[in-house]
Amino acid sequence: MRTLEAPRAATRHQGGGEGLLAVRAGDLVLAARTHLDTHCSTVHPGETRPSDSGRNLACVEFDPLRRGVAEFVGAFALVFVGMSAIAVSGPNLVAIALAHGLVIAVMASAVGHISGAHFNPAVTFGFLVTGRIAPSLAGVYVLAQLAGAVLGALAANAVFPAEVNLDSGVPVLNDALGVAGAAGVLTEAILTFFLVWVIFATAADPRGAFKSIAGLAIGFTITLDILAGGPLTGAAMNPARALGPELVQNVWDDFWVYIVGPLAGAAAAALLYDYLYLRPLAPVPVGPPESGLEEPRPGQAAADTT
Repeated sequence: MRTLEAPRAATRHQGGGEGLLAVRAGDLVLAARTHLDTHCSTVHPGETRPSDSGRNLACVEFDPLRRGVAEFVGAFALVFVGMSAIAVSGPNLVAIALAHGLVIAVMASAVGHISGAHFNPAVTFGFLVTGRIAPSLAGVYVLAQLAGAVLGALAANAVFPAEVNLDSGVPVLNDALGVAGAAGVLTEAILTFFLVWVIFATAADPRGAFKSIAGLAIGFTITLDILAGGPLTGAAMNPARALGPELVQNVWDDFWVYIVGPLAGAAAAALLYDYLYLRPLAPVPVGPPESGLEEPRPGQAAADTT
């Protein structure tokens, strides 16, 4: 989510004492491009930079080990907490949705500044197709996410006694409601579209609210997606969330649905948001008269604008 993104407010060159202060959206774009020209003119070994220098992105160190570990821990937590919540909550959909949403909100807030807190191959795929993550780093992320998901499922099996059936932690299509393969793919694609759209809007967009609300919006999206789609497909929205438990529990019903659907939805959301709002960075955030809509900016009192 924040693997490759622009400075949000005051950013300092690593080798000097000059600060970059972006007060308004236009200033932010200019500051980020100046930063790219001066600091990222040369790509050093172990670094990557955006494929399009016109985008509002900053060079970051590749550092696959530390970023990969953050992705591993996040995916581990998601699967372990998710399977555990399903095992202890039974048919309580609200509890299950909150458990998944809370673990993502907490982990995204914890390590979003390290890896971007994808925890999901579909999210990483969205960043890959828009050129916002290096392909080699994307491969590290996916491997770490899948490993964390498998270990999370194994840990759940180690914690719960044999009498507890953890198969319910594997997402499957609800045959009782007549959800078939195509409907399952469409459901997972729509749910994942919402998730990746919110991720791009809050974290990839330098005007977004990640700095203010951290992972809450992303966690809430997971929660509402499960409330809406959980009874239909299990609302995985994440190939790793499906494949880890599938492998450990040896339950492979409709496994392809949880690969095709999330990847399609993620790509659609990422490409659409990137095209509409990030290339170029537009429109100007509402507030000033030139935006066409005068209202307080986030965190600004209405009285301040009068």
